[in-house]
Amino acid sequence: MKKIVFLYLFSFSATCFSQKKIPNINVTTLKGKSVSIESQLSKDKVTVLVFWATWCVPCINELDAISDVYEDWQEETSVDLIAISTDDSRTQKRIKPMINGKGWEYQILLDKNQELKRALNITLIPHVVVLKGNEIVYRHTGFAPGAEDELYEMIKKHSK
Repeated sequence: MKKIVFLYLFSFSATCFSQKKIPNINVTTLKGKSVSIESQLSKDKVTVLVFWATWCVPCINELDAISDVYEDWQEETSVDLIAISTDDSRTQKRIKPMINGKGWEYQILLDKNQELKRALNITLIPHVVVLKGNEIVYRHTGFAPGAEDELYEMIKKHSK
């Protein structure tokens, strides 16, 4: 029985995290335009996708922490950050007011039907995906103060 459970968990985790490339799924801009996620990525640079929602306090804390250092990150590594809201139809109306109040300088995209989130097997947010071109090079779930430093180390590692 233990072997069966172990094999199931191993195959499940391998399936969840075996994805190497970002799937080309459409997301929505704040102005309501549908765009493919691949069209938003630079082929030469590192892009960080942060999956978040307006009701998720750790998500807001993470985006606030990154906001404090994002300009420095851009100067040193030319990294792009795209905050992808996973809010559902009930909470989507909160996105623009929150962004305006926070003053985040990130590109914000909406995963209205959570298709990209599902395609990447994301079950918890905040969830960070670091890409080099369209290749996934790092993933992290959750946020604790200081996690932005670890993220920055990954950005620097792949920006070379």
